[in-house]
Amino acid sequence: MCLIAWNWQPGSETPLLLISNRDEFHARPAEPLHRWPDAPILAGRDIQAGGTWLGVGCGGRLAALTNYRSSVPARKDAPSRGQLVTDFLQSPLDAAAYLRRLQPDASTYNPFNLLVFDGHTLLGLESRGARIVTLQPGIGAVSNADFHIPWPKLRLLSSGLAACVERGEIDDEHLWDLLQSATLAADTELPQTGVPLELERALSAVFITTPSYGTRACSVVRVTTADTRFSELRFDAHGTTGHSTLTLREGKGSSKLST
Repeated sequence: MCLIAWNWQPGSETPLLLISNRDEFHARPAEPLHRWPDAPILAGRDIQAGGTWLGVGCGGRLAALTNYRSSVPARKDAPSRGQLVTDFLQSPLDAAAYLRRLQPDASTYNPFNLLVFDGHTLLGLESRGARIVTLQPGIGAVSNADFHIPWPKLRLLSSGLAACVERGEIDDEHLWDLLQSATLAADTELPQTGVPLELERALSAVFITTPSYGTRACSVVRVTTADTRFSELRFDAHGTTGHSTLTLREGKGSSKLST
């Protein structure tokens, strides 16, 4: 997962509306959004490492992960970051307690940002400094830097979400349009993360398209007082490959699927 934006409204009928894009190499295999047979989780699944980038569980629980982009190569012996998402979704701990438990071990993973919601509280963890981030109600976002670092794509997606919320245009079709923006940032606005300039340009779009790497999934998650609804659009290097919508209600899962 490489770009996440949300509208958190505690005490409302929809406490959390989250939109996100997962960017990954096209060659890395993954299962689409589905109800996991071995756990009360709705999520896609990374076949290579077994975890996930975004998932929801019982009680309105949600977790999402982004990697931290730098020129330092990833450690091949590090544990899977995607397992942190599934661990939280099945944990009995609330968001704060889970992140406090994770803090001492954060540096054993390749760098990441973890967003967790326990149905009541939304928090983040930046692994570089093992820093728990207190998130305020309203619009927020994170990409491949620290929380709220205003990369152009992050500003574009979060401002677009804010405008949709203000206009009351929060149906999926409006949010898909935000997530599929291919607008590139000007060179003067690009972050300097250690990758070549041509690649930095390509990565500056909300929706990334390159022959070998790009946006593999767009997601919209609505956590309401009644249930959690998770919609996913999937892509490969040639275009759209499928669409799924699943709903998780307390104590059971019900689904409506289209591909």
